[in-house]
Amino acid sequence: MSASLIEIQKRIDSTRKTSQITSAMQMVSASKLTRSEAIIKQYEKYAKRIKDMILHLAYSNLDQLAEEANNGEEQDDNQSGATYLDYHDMLLVRPVLKTAYLIIASDQGLAGGYNSSIFSSMLELFQKDHDSADGIFLMCIGDSAKRFFEKAGYSIDCSIPGISDYPTFDEVRDLVRKSVTLYRQGEFDELYVCYNHHVNALVSNFRVEKMLPLVDVDEMDNRKTPRANVDYLFEPSKEAILEQLLPQYAESLIYGSIVDAKTAEHAARMTAMRNATDNAKSLISDLTTELNQSRQAQITQEITEIVGGAAALE
Repeated sequence: MSASLIEIQKRIDSTRKTSQITSAMQMVSASKLTRSEAIIKQYEKYAKRIKDMILHLAYSNLDQLAEEANNGEEQDDNQSGATYLDYHDMLLVRPVLKTAYLIIASDQGLAGGYNSSIFSSMLELFQKDHDSADGIFLMCIGDSAKRFFEKAGYSIDCSIPGISDYPTFDEVRDLVRKSVTLYRQGEFDELYVCYNHHVNALVSNFRVEKMLPLVDVDEMDNRKTPRANVDYLFEPSKEAILEQLLPQYAESLIYGSIVDAKTAEHAARMTAMRNATDNAKSLISDLTTELNQSRQAQITQEITEIVGGAAALE
């Protein structure tokens, strides 16, 4: 019985130490989450401003080109439409022969099902949308994603290892710019970024976002996006500025997704560590109850033996 009590006490001590570690990790992840959410807010302000400017530039140029085509050139309506929609390769929707996917995963563990949810969702997407791997151009952030999809039989075209807790653009600059360059060179015809989107501290949703082309034909034709009611002064020209801004905007969208994914990772790790701490406390409570019951049983047995011995002496 005493050996059992010692064993239970050792389990309690071990579990208590584990709960202290998971509690500390929870607080660290909570701090990282708060800082990462602040970074996202700053990014969203930048993204909104540059988007408004690009939409203003793109639409004004498209309207001007369409008006010129309608007024002076010998083209029918379909030809003029094709002309002004062909203004910039990053705005033009082309036939999809190969689709690129940038998968953002974590190389760090203790984050619950953060990675597994991404991997399983991607496999379902591939099986649903592609008959073979020939139409897939795969890029990965994180060695865990690279290893998983290589093992699943997919070829990894580009990858970088896991990124820091607060990713800077310099960390992912090469991959992001390479993605845009490869699209413009025709290596693939669409680019999707796949990651866990941060909703709040408890919820994240798997998201597949289309990054390239930047604006599809329906949006350009129907003018669903409102234009900025701002007059800009352009130097040297609208075209030259738009040529610089469009790649930068695409790069910023991809970078924003990476920051979003990292925020979701911090949230997932904080939740996982909190659950681990709660489970440890629950286990400690159960073990303490078991320890007290064992002690009570031992004491009862000792009293019974004493009473029995005393009775035998009478």
